[in-house]
Amino acid sequence: MPAFTVVIPARNEARYLPHTLRALERQTRAPEAVIVVDNGSRDDTVLIAQAWGAQVLRCEPRGVALARQMGLDAAQTDWVATTDADSLPVPGWLDCLHEAAPGRVALYGPMRFSGVPPHWARLSGVSYSGFLHLARVVGRPNLAAANMAFSREAALLAGGYPAVEAYEDVILGQALARLGRVAYVRGALVETSARRLDRGLGPFLWQHLKNITGHTRGYFGDDR
Repeated sequence: MPAFTVVIPARNEARYLPHTLRALERQTRAPEAVIVVDNGSRDDTVLIAQAWGAQVLRCEPRGVALARQMGLDAAQTDWVATTDADSLPVPGWLDCLHEAAPGRVALYGPMRFSGVPPHWARLSGVSYSGFLHLARVVGRPNLAAANMAFSREAALLAGGYPAVEAYEDVILGQALARLGRVAYVRGALVETSARRLDRGLGPFLWQHLKNITGHTRGYFGDDR
């Protein structure tokens, strides 16, 4: 059965990263390794990751795709699971991915916002699940890196992450779907920060619409 390395890219994530690392501590199936790829942080991100015991890599050129690729290249396990430094995998996350891995090249699961009123969390989860279902129906699975896992061998065969500003995770996921079976794992829930809603729901939805249509410039214009 596959072992998993969890890869987390991070840039100035000292506020959120401790919560993500604690969520990984609570996994009912422990990861084989956790790699935090620092992408030029100016806060205590690196110190936090080192104190927790994660393997820390330094990716000096700015770009989340470059950081994710560095983590993929460094992983030593058959499977890589990815999440973000502001996201909280539920305790059974890796267990669910582990059970679903045989016969598949990639996996992904549901997400919902954390740190918001319960009705907003439920609505975000239902809306996102509906979007993922629609993407599957039209043959364009939408694998988001906050909740994604894949065969390392298949990912390298697919060319890894493209060097784009954003949407690199979805592009890789669609490349993996052309190589083999991809599965949606309902029980592998990840809760993620709603901080991008700080600019308002309209701008948030507009940015995601641009991402889906391939217009990703400016996604990281805010230097977090």
